[in-house]
Amino acid sequence: MDLRLAGQGALVTGSSAGIGATIAEMLADEGCEVLVHGRDAGAAAAVAERVAARGVRAEVVLGDLTEPGVAEQVALTARDFGARILVNNAGPFAEHDWDSSQPSDWRAAFEGNVLPTVRVSQTLLPSLRAHGWGRVITIGSRAVRTPLPHMATYSAAKAAVVNMTTSLARHLAGTGVTANCVSPGVIVTPSLYRMIEERATAEADEGTGLDEGTGRDEADIAAEYAPNPSGRLGRPQDIAAAVAYLASPLADYVNGIELRVDGGITGTP
Repeated sequence: MDLRLAGQGALVTGSSAGIGATIAEMLADEGCEVLVHGRDAGAAAAVAERVAARGVRAEVVLGDLTEPGVAEQVALTARDFGARILVNNAGPFAEHDWDSSQPSDWRAAFEGNVLPTVRVSQTLLPSLRAHGWGRVITIGSRAVRTPLPHMATYSAAKAAVVNMTTSLARHLAGTGVTANCVSPGVIVTPSLYRMIEERATAEADEGTGLDEGTGRDEADIAAEYAPNPSGRLGRPQDIAAAVAYLASPLADYVNGIELRVDGGITGTP
């Protein structure tokens, strides 16, 4: 299916690796010109090279979005690049429960996930409005509706991201710019496996009976860590496909939603 994205410009924050990199590449497959963002110059350049190999323009913008003024500068670079599609993907996650979390952990979760999304969006929006068409797509989490006990700070921050995306959609009524959120389930990435391995090691050290390096395959992890009707973990491509659709003119009548791409793990309301 032709998503009618050829020639559109897109900024994908946090696209030097993981889900963000896959989103950048899939948008390029649809003909988008992509501004790759990250903090590691080498990693971002590698993604931009893969994007450019699709036959589209690719550039890199670097910076830590939590640092003063950086989010705004990245957004201005995106404006000059001609971005009409903004994918707010950047955002750290960390494991903190209610007993162990400190005020600094809550602050870090919101400063990493919420404020950069606000700052980049606010700075780029005048350009999208002036053009009369645009897309703001934020990346949420399945933790929005089913908060994870061991990730209390992250779950709360992502809930705020979804809430403000709905608010933004209403704010942009009649401008031709839509705002939507994609909430992934448990997605297969190197960081996911690192987290699971670290947890297995900790549990083994505590004598819980879970051996370090058990060599569990994906089906085992899905059944134990993220049981869902689809019976598997998600892929970055699953999220990228949802983002590409919402970015396209085909989604003109889709606005202010949270699209859960989680294998059904959160169930229905």
